[in-house]
Amino acid sequence: MLQHFSYKKMFEDTDLPGWTISFYYQNKQYKGDYHKDGTIHWTNGIPPDEEKVLRMVHDLMTFHVYE
Repeated sequence: MLQHFSYKKMFEDTDLPGWTISFYYQNKQYKGDYHKDGTIHWTNGIPPDEEKVLRMVHDLMTFHVYE
């Protein structure tokens, strides 16, 4: 489970898509850039079980950003 999930727009005051994300997974913080096509560029390491984490991040982004 992801904890303390947060996101913000990469480009303030524009409609350009792209968000910076941050969360804790297995007691370690992970950060990345979430792009409009759903890809994530990890900025401080790739989480273990990356595919599982990607699904959780996509679900959260769909809920918070796209709805």
